[in-house]
Amino acid sequence: MTACSRRGFLKAAGAAAAAALLPRWLAAAGAGAMRVNLVFILMDDLGQRDLGCYGSTFYETPNLDRLAAQGMRFTSAYAACPVCSPTRASIMAGKYPARLNLTNYIAGMRKGKLIPPEYLLYMPLEEFTLAEAFKEAGYATCFIGKWHMGGEPYGPDKQGFDVKIASTAGGAPRSYFSPYNLKDLADGPPGEYLTDRLTDEALKFLDSAKDKPFLLYLSHYAVHIPLQAKKDVTVRYEAKAAALPPQEPRFLPEGDVQARQVQDHPVYAAMVQSMDESVGRVMRKLDELGLADRTAVIFMSDNGGLSTAEGTPTSNVPLRAGKGWLYEGGIREPLIIKWPGVTRPGSTCVAPVTSTDFYPTMLEMAGLPPRPGQHCDGVSIVPLLKGGQALPRKAIFWHYPHYSNQGGGPSGAVRAGDLKLIEFYEDGRAELYNVRDDIGEKNDLAARMPERAAELKAMLADWRKEVGAKMPAPAPGKAGG
Repeated sequence: MTACSRRGFLKAAGAAAAAALLPRWLAAAGAGAMRVNLVFILMDDLGQRDLGCYGSTFYETPNLDRLAAQGMRFTSAYAACPVCSPTRASIMAGKYPARLNLTNYIAGMRKGKLIPPEYLLYMPLEEFTLAEAFKEAGYATCFIGKWHMGGEPYGPDKQGFDVKIASTAGGAPRSYFSPYNLKDLADGPPGEYLTDRLTDEALKFLDSAKDKPFLLYLSHYAVHIPLQAKKDVTVRYEAKAAALPPQEPRFLPEGDVQARQVQDHPVYAAMVQSMDESVGRVMRKLDELGLADRTAVIFMSDNGGLSTAEGTPTSNVPLRAGKGWLYEGGIREPLIIKWPGVTRPGSTCVAPVTSTDFYPTMLEMAGLPPRPGQHCDGVSIVPLLKGGQALPRKAIFWHYPHYSNQGGGPSGAVRAGDLKLIEFYEDGRAELYNVRDDIGEKNDLAARMPERAAELKAMLADWRKEVGAKMPAPAPGKAGG
């Protein structure tokens, strides 16, 4: 058995192994030591280029721009999958979705030339989650918002969170305006906006937990569809869009669909603004409670911006494609980390990191012992947060053996250094890009660098074997696959 089994160590075994290390850590820290608090803010479907600090000139995100000025902004941060549920599980478990056999959103299945493999519709309870590690160390733990890693009995309260609010098994709200019809969340007054309400709940938790170490996981439903925003904010962006000079082309072909090239969608922009205001409110509450100097804040999205389907509300340009694709627009994310006293304000990190890295990173930030048998696909990025330039890792991998709702097909990818190879499972075709020099993935190097392409393709195949990745099968009467 490998150090990281496919289904993960049993929780009891993982807990016992780490518990032996806890007394040493606690003794070293001292009974009265002030432990770092953690606020993890995860957005849904937010593209990397949807923030002002990442280049957007249409959307307005002053609070997140301020957070970036106070911390470190990552330019090569990746989600472990181009859709939501697998990435979310990778954060909680510290493992690649392929190792977890949770490779598509729950529960999605689109037909195509190949038959996608079956996958789990929940994150296994055997996984000793990030939240459980912090709860065991005496942290108050709270999960607010979108879970989408299984309904009962696989909810946040079964995976280490003391408090769970609005964590329905589904992936999107019926409405962003009350009544919400969400579990664990009473409806507010008519017209109340969900992003605001979840923020209200987060502030209440901060008030209640201010005298103890805490992990707050604020998982917004925004900016996922349905596209709904406050009318007064939308009207302002309608005027802003109307004043823009003509921009062409507005759409370009991507496979069998069209990819938006311009950011000018007023409703989406208003949703982004409400999200940004939420972050600002959380940051101000930390200041008011005197917690800002000992609270680390992490902000990220679960996959790329929605640019090729379901309203195509945003553009990820210069990144190619978007949600549901293994091109950079589908997996490269905004990531900002503020760790007071550690991250240099206004710093930028270009080293590639991925969502499996959060588990070991957050443990190290809190001074907690690592759990290498659990977060075996993650690498602590603390050295980068302290100013380092690279991590001891050869490559980052992706496996998406499904047809996405956004037009993407079964594929896998590997990034090693500046080179990224995408393998398309329908025909075995591979594309190779230098994503440092060609961030838009316009110049396929596979024909010019056949040996390097073959090397990366073999590396991807070896990795799939290592993690037990399930592959799609040929449809009846079809050859290949």
